[in-house]
Amino acid sequence: MTDPLSFALSVTWRDGLEIGIVALVFYRLLAFVEGRRALQVLGGVVVLLTVYGLANWLRLTMIRELLGLLFTYGVFALLIIFQPELRAALAHIGQVPVTKLLRREESLGSREDEIADAVERLSRSGVGAIIAIEREVSLDEYLESGSSLEARLTTDLLATIFTPYSPLHDGAVIVRGHQIVGAGCILPLSQGSVSSRSMGTRHRAALGLAEETDALVIVVSEETATISVAEGGELRSGLTPMQIRDLVLGNPVRVSERLGDRTGEWRMPKGTG
Repeated sequence: MTDPLSFALSVTWRDGLEIGIVALVFYRLLAFVEGRRALQVLGGVVVLLTVYGLANWLRLTMIRELLGLLFTYGVFALLIIFQPELRAALAHIGQVPVTKLLRREESLGSREDEIADAVERLSRSGVGAIIAIEREVSLDEYLESGSSLEARLTTDLLATIFTPYSPLHDGAVIVRGHQIVGAGCILPLSQGSVSSRSMGTRHRAALGLAEETDALVIVVSEETATISVAEGGELRSGLTPMQIRDLVLGNPVRVSERLGDRTGEWRMPKGTG
């Protein structure tokens, strides 16, 4: 048996570097799939691997062969099914503190105030809206479905875009830094759960984008004037404009309500102000 002290002394800096890299990659992947449908599939794979191990130990040849074929061809099927998640996961792994530090300057302006004021105005007027704020993962592919813009982000412009009968009001606005880079954009609808399919189109679109990217997506309901946010594959309802401001800044916000739970949620009554 190897002496623990001798083993510890034999570990080189390269071994430590390899362990650190592998740990970082696994941490990023686990943090990304948390709460997503990929986590459910991962649980299923673990169960199948356990059954395969038992079949191999008990020498159950037929089960072992069938699971072996499933693993061989199932990998290709998973690559196709989870292509959006894999793309977003790779981008998530590439996020490093240096990148965040370089982008921190974008938060020093009044972007969060412009967005919070616009959301409050839209909610007060009962105007539906969906605003996607780009983070690390690029939203360029969704810009192709709408109108490309290079306009400075302002409260008035956001309110104008979502005005009823405006040609761009039905789609999503995409915000990059301090600019509105797209309007009238079509976002992917969430297919993650039965409950998500009972939501309105705007909420499903917001959740769909949050499942595939790290974007912060803000939704104002046309029917109830309530404010919701999709982030990290989850949709939270009943936020205030001040909470929206904090989220845009990157500050954590505690919101107990989920979509469908109306207890205590903030609303701006129509005609007030």
